[in-house]
Amino acid sequence: MKTFAGIPEKFASLENSEIILQSIPYDGTSTWGKGADKGFDAFLDAAENMELYDIETDSEVYYKGIHMPEEWSDFESPEHMFRATYQGTKELLQKDKFLTFFGGEHSVSIGVIKAFYEKYENLTVLQLDAHADLRPEYAGTKYNHACALYDASQNTNLLQVGIRSMDIEEKKHMNYSNVFFADEIRYGGEWESEVINLLTGDVYITLDLDVFDPSLMPATGTPEPGGLHWYLVTNLLQRVFETSNVVGFDIVELAPIEGLHAPQYLAAKLYYKMLSYKFM
Repeated sequence: MKTFAGIPEKFASLENSEIILQSIPYDGTSTWGKGADKGFDAFLDAAENMELYDIETDSEVYYKGIHMPEEWSDFESPEHMFRATYQGTKELLQKDKFLTFFGGEHSVSIGVIKAFYEKYENLTVLQLDAHADLRPEYAGTKYNHACALYDASQNTNLLQVGIRSMDIEEKKHMNYSNVFFADEIRYGGEWESEVINLLTGDVYITLDLDVFDPSLMPATGTPEPGGLHWYLVTNLLQRVFETSNVVGFDIVELAPIEGLHAPQYLAAKLYYKMLSYKFM
């Protein structure tokens, strides 16, 4: 039985786990760098080489149990992927577990988020990302990675952090009072408190790894320069988990580079850090 980070099987069964880690290795609509469908395997390999004690929270969160169901894959089209992830998430939401998802490219979040906002009234979606992803349609489908947050923008309190690339047409769909562009927050200031003040009670986090600077995270489909750094991201996440009820999260867009292990190790540490914040 394959387990996250090689944890003992008794901490990985569905019955004994408070956390579900659902893999969605889909890369059907990426338009440049391919490989996000290989991200989960690289992530798991890195996690097995990671210490399971978190210094910051003085915890070993794996004792809460992390269960990995069978992956969601073999989608025939973007529309099929959306329907399957939406329905699958609705079913998982009935299990009274803390749900986490690992992509795949960012389009996998569309159906997941829809299931969450249908369950949680007045949901905030906190997007950490280099790209706005607010196109209503792209390349002939509403379920493209470039459309990943459009539906959320229409149905949730969407906050966008780290944005530094967008099409001019996306401006009409952007709520600028809820956007924290990378060049505005790179030197610190009060922006973290502004984000916290805009959160509603229930929060879903969708984290595209290209929010990080390519010097830390080159292994994404479109590594945009001028990104955020580790402590800036984790400091924000710590405050979000501390002040709000985070009901789930996803991490997407890891496209491994052969021979380079640091990006997937970052992803594994980030995932475990977010769990540590949730249960600290």
